[in-house]
Amino acid sequence: MSYGDDYEDPRARGIPAQTRTRLPEGEEPSASRRPPASPGRSMVTIVGVVVLLIAAIIFANQTGTEEGGGSSDEPSQRANPTAPSGAAPVEGASGGVPSGFSRDEQGAQSAAANYAVALGGVGMFDAEQRESIVRAVYAPDEVDQQIADLEEVYTDPAFLERVGLGEDGSVPEGMTFVSRINPVGTNLIDFSGNRATVEVWYSALFGLAGTESTNPVTESWYTNTYELAWTEGDWKVTDFSQEDGPVPVALDQRASSAEEMAEAVERFGGFTYAR
Repeated sequence: MSYGDDYEDPRARGIPAQTRTRLPEGEEPSASRRPPASPGRSMVTIVGVVVLLIAAIIFANQTGTEEGGGSSDEPSQRANPTAPSGAAPVEGASGGVPSGFSRDEQGAQSAAANYAVALGGVGMFDAEQRESIVRAVYAPDEVDQQIADLEEVYTDPAFLERVGLGEDGSVPEGMTFVSRINPVGTNLIDFSGNRATVEVWYSALFGLAGTESTNPVTESWYTNTYELAWTEGDWKVTDFSQEDGPVPVALDQRASSAEEMAEAVERFGGFTYAR
């Protein structure tokens, strides 16, 4: 399928297929009454329609910018694309997590996206890696409490059993454990120089890939809102909340087998989102 299969040519809609002539009653149409086609006039009509369409598109774009298309000075009303901006990416890392983000709106968004990836990865299920991640991501005065709270969650036997892991967090033999967050975009809610509030919309892959798995890898969608503070020369998390969605409609695609999923996880590494 090509893109042309799904969309009509907008120019075609503006050109009548034929000209209809009303004749006096009782008079039959004849060849002499049908004027020959004028290539010059047809071309003028086509050009005129195209020009009008282009003008309408330009006007619509300008109107969208003026009336809420992203020109407002309010951060929550501006589009915040995560496409490469040309700014140099961070060069440092702490606990395996990118660090050294710029003290601006882009830096805050990049930090939030990177921290979402780290806090949703498989490293959180290992005590040593979990502590390193928390120390790299959270503000210093939040670290000890977060380590204690997360330790309680990630060592809970009931929780580990529900996700298919052993009591010590080990992965069953022959299985591949998947916990990966894939940010789709960010939205800057508030920015004041030393403080920032950033939403991160992402899809999450979670489960065990293996022929005997009772918790196959599934996809889910969430939005996390991170409260960030500029401290010790970098953005750090002071608090966050999570809500479901937005969730797109799933295509009618065949689900991959356990072997295909395990192979994909080993084949494709996860991204970091410093930009």
